[in-house]
Amino acid sequence: MASLTELAREHTALGRDQISHLNRLVTEWGMLADFCFSDLLLYLPTDDGRWLTAGQIRPATGQTIYQTDWVGSWANDTERPMLSRASESGTIVEGEVQVEDLPDQTRMLAIPVVHGDTCIAVLTKEWIEQAGRRLGELERTYNSIFERFASMIAAGSFPYPSRVGDSSAAPRVGDGVLLLDGDARLRYVSPNANSALHRVGIQSSALGMRLAELGFHDGPVRQAYERRVPVIEEFEQGTEVTLLCRCVPIIENDPSSVPGEVSGGVLLVRDITELRKRDRLLLSKDATIREIHHRVKNNLQTISSLLRLQARRLTNPEAKAAVSESVRRIRTIALVHESLSREPGDDVTFIEIVRPLLRLAEEGLQSPDRPVRFSVRGDGGRVPANIATPLSVVLTELLQNAVDHGFPEGSGGGGVVVSLDNDETRLTIQVVDDGRGVEAGFELDGATGLGLSIVRTLVTTELNGTITMRPATADDLARAGLDTLGATHGTVVDLTVPTEIDPIESTTA
Repeated sequence: MASLTELAREHTALGRDQISHLNRLVTEWGMLADFCFSDLLLYLPTDDGRWLTAGQIRPATGQTIYQTDWVGSWANDTERPMLSRASESGTIVEGEVQVEDLPDQTRMLAIPVVHGDTCIAVLTKEWIEQAGRRLGELERTYNSIFERFASMIAAGSFPYPSRVGDSSAAPRVGDGVLLLDGDARLRYVSPNANSALHRVGIQSSALGMRLAELGFHDGPVRQAYERRVPVIEEFEQGTEVTLLCRCVPIIENDPSSVPGEVSGGVLLVRDITELRKRDRLLLSKDATIREIHHRVKNNLQTISSLLRLQARRLTNPEAKAAVSESVRRIRTIALVHESLSREPGDDVTFIEIVRPLLRLAEEGLQSPDRPVRFSVRGDGGRVPANIATPLSVVLTELLQNAVDHGFPEGSGGGGVVVSLDNDETRLTIQVVDDGRGVEAGFELDGATGLGLSIVRTLVTTELNGTITMRPATADDLARAGLDTLGATHGTVVDLTVPTEIDPIESTTA
């Protein structure tokens, strides 16, 4: 469906400021539809003399009479005269129209939408009268409020030149309405608004009093009256109740009065106490989870330190090597918990884990006899924590395997490049080194070493991913930025892991 802006540009000669005025009206007209309990439609005059329906909204406080979406359709023969009369006279016109698929006559209130001194569109209120039904006080008050805003639309003072706050997140008419006069005294309180006042301890009759006299925060009202624009504010009323309020000033359009004078206002009130309690509970839980990750990281570091102390007492080289490898794996898992302790939510920025892993590899794997340079390319995006932990262990094993088998002692060292790519559904990791390289036809499934066995198990079982290991080509080395002076050697490991699938599910399927 085409937007209001697109329809206006395609079928009318309206300028940018005029279209912006209409868009501001559309952002506010949900409140107007709720006040008049009726459908609202916006008609634009086109270059060929017809009227195009460019917008439509249904009330949340009453039943719609239109099941059909009329946006993009043309006004019929009974509607065009009323729309033209309202546009040409600049006054509000009321009458009956015949609408397709409706057996009864439809009442239409045509309101000229004025910008500057020009009528640029017509806003219509459309409804079917119910004979014999008397309106209650709430309906009469709400309709009178709508009529005041309709007069502002016809005078060009509504919508306001600028909006303060996001009206889409503001309270609705159904949440609670307080009607104020020009002196900011209460003239009407809806039942829901009355309940909100009772919730904050205001039990006495509020009519005729100012909010401040009742002990109610009146900041939004004072600002709206002074600035002549809507004001949204969230505040705590008392110690237990949180309210979200929006005050919309009503500008006086009576020729006998001062132009632009605020003659009243509408204060919409919504009790959001339970929402904020849930927000605080979520923040508290998030802080607790991060503190747990922090403590787990500290405990893992303590275990790592104890293992290093134990390794110093060992004399068997194989035992010392096994303990050192265990220390590296534990430190890798601790890095993930450290990242989770810093970031909110259950996801982590994977590059913030990879960089420390490369530093750990530089510290623990290389030596003066084989200096190895580690670098990372690309951005792995954010990944779930239950993927980040086993994936970090896999990457640590691959780095260790690249150094141990690609750069033996006395080989002169080389480079290892880790490339990351995340398309929101899959995380792809490529590890390229310019070491000795694996033999042609190497099969990872046939590897018997502990490190590669851990890699194969974690990738295929827990991560539900795929992994291959093959000799590097000249193109692989060039893309990784490894200068081999024309020689072709090295290893490429390609690893792909889905990021939308819970790894735990893959083990239980």
